[in-house]
Amino acid sequence: MNYSKKTVYDADVKGKKVLLRCDFNVPQDKKTGEITSDKRIVAALPTIKYLLEQGAAVIACSHLGKPAATFDSYVKKQAEKGKDPASITEEEWKKSLAKLTLAPVAKHLSELLGQEVIFASDTIGEDAKAKAAALKPGQILLLENTRFAKGETKNDPAFAKALADMADIFVSDAFGTVHRAHATTAGVAEYLPAYSGLLVDKELSVMGKALNDPKRPFVAVLGGAKVSDKINVINNLLEKADTIIIGGGMAYTFKKAQGYEVGNSLLEADRIDYAKEMIAKAKAKGVKFLLPVDNICAAEFSADAEPVLVEGDIPADMMGMDIGPKTIELFSEAVKGAGTIVWNGPMGVFEFDKFAVGTKAMAKALAESGAITIVGGGDSAAAVEKLGYADKITHISTGGGASLEFLEGKELPGVACLLDK
Repeated sequence: MNYSKKTVYDADVKGKKVLLRCDFNVPQDKKTGEITSDKRIVAALPTIKYLLEQGAAVIACSHLGKPAATFDSYVKKQAEKGKDPASITEEEWKKSLAKLTLAPVAKHLSELLGQEVIFASDTIGEDAKAKAAALKPGQILLLENTRFAKGETKNDPAFAKALADMADIFVSDAFGTVHRAHATTAGVAEYLPAYSGLLVDKELSVMGKALNDPKRPFVAVLGGAKVSDKINVINNLLEKADTIIIGGGMAYTFKKAQGYEVGNSLLEADRIDYAKEMIAKAKAKGVKFLLPVDNICAAEFSADAEPVLVEGDIPADMMGMDIGPKTIELFSEAVKGAGTIVWNGPMGVFEFDKFAVGTKAMAKALAESGAITIVGGGDSAAAVEKLGYADKITHISTGGGASLEFLEGKELPGVACLLDK
């Protein structure tokens, strides 16, 4: 896939209306609706400011959460949770939508920009159309949550065309959504010239170089729960990396493949043969394939469980929860002297403090490595930020699922649709 795409710098935006796809899917307080982290809004500022300074009229759009776009789909979702469909009302559905309005984002974005952000109460309805038509250069309009429209996730051509009709140019700056073929990530590019925003351009440049022309040695650190989630990633990286480090719950399937007992640890029995193949493939290609040599285990999956250090076989009544001290030393040594390190996925049950030691140690090792370091979204990024190492990491990806599919070598619909350089 070609990652060299035209950016906003290549587009003549003066006096044009620009449909800008952002990622404003921000975390909110469940009770108050307050935005608890504005990181994603701040990440969009460079592109927004550039467009406004160049005399564009910006029509920003984004999704927030996973609203049920129709009453019928809401009823279906609630029924799956065990609720009686007959007891569900339209008023209840409308309240669920109100919790996911982008109005608070418009207010916060306005404060960050120091200018009014006009807000439309719909996406392609009368309010959006009227406000988009009246928008002047240097002004910004934010449309309501794109997922309030059922055509968004289905990449409905009529919905995409209605959005495109409001603008002259499309700019994609939501890397966290480029792996989805939705109307606002890919569909609108059928009707408008499509450019990458500065955030997407940075993701493509940094991660693209890491995969296609890495400074060596190239070390990949993979964690997380399931082997099945990372099959294509491991396959792809075996063609590119010098060392692959496996931690997290997925490591126990590999340990079982090596003949070890793993007790009650997370195990994908149907992936044991695959794990054996990967170990053999790594050996044949001369890729170092490192697995835990000791584990921190517990009798139950609980934050209050007592950590027990285990080497070799894990007892039948115990489960692996984190990597042990010898493994931390092994993995930390492996990233020393690396030229490029890519990390995706925690080393243990990071959400429990007692079993977050391995993930924290990995974050520290990356920060002190002196290598080009790229951290995928999710718990790996959370660990790096929580421990204050973010400023020592070359790049922290803004897209968990997107960065994972990037590492797999998959074609990303929201990137493929952009104009090639």
